[in-house]
This record gives sequence, structure tokens and C-alpha cells, in this order.
Amino acid sequence: MVRVRSVDVISCAKIYGVLHVAIGVLVGLFFVLFGLIGFAAAPGAQKLGMVGILVVAAFSPFVYGAMGFVLGAIAALLYNWIASAIGGIQMELEAVPAPDFAPPQPSAPTPAG
Repeated sequence: MVRVRSVDVISCAKIYGVLHVAIGVLVGLFFVLFGLIGFAAAPGAQKLGMVGILVVAAFSPFVYGAMGFVLGAIAALLYNWIASAIGGIQMELEAVPAPDFAPPQPSAPTPAG
């Protein structure tokens, strides 16, 4: 049995930040997709809405990444605080042998018979 007593705040915040940048890219792509669908549905409408959608799509990875970094740091700090009070998360781990990645050996030729 092992117990996670604390987590490094900055490393947790970096992981959250990178994950949320990826989420921000996906959200931005959906904004662009829906904006293009709306633009195709009403081609005579004002173009200002499409510009706004492109701005939101461009900034969403940065905003999501910054929010993820801050939320990751807060989550790590809260976990460390709560784990110090109640003991952390207990886990039971099992050792698994590493797979053998040796290249296959060529077989010896068999005599013709």
C-alpha cells in the first residue's frame, strides 16, 4: 500500500495548463466551424460576427491554458492541505514485469531431407 501525501504544485499546474491549451484548441476549432456554418447560412449578414468568432477562436487556447494553470495550482494546493489533514489517497500498486523487446532471433536453416 502506498499513499500520495502531497503533489508538486508547479508540476500539477503545468500539466493542467497544457491539457487546457489542448481543450482551448478544440473549443477554438468548434467556434470556427460553427462560425463558418453560420456564415454559409447567411452570406449577406454582417462580417463583424465572423471576426469576433475568429478572435475568440484565436485567444481560447491562451485563456484556457492560463485558467488551467491557475486551477491546477489551486487544486494541488487544496489537495496538499486536505491530504495533510486526513492522510491523502491510498493506493495498492502491483509490480508488472517489463515486456521484452529483444529482436526475434533468426532460426537456423533446417537440412533438406
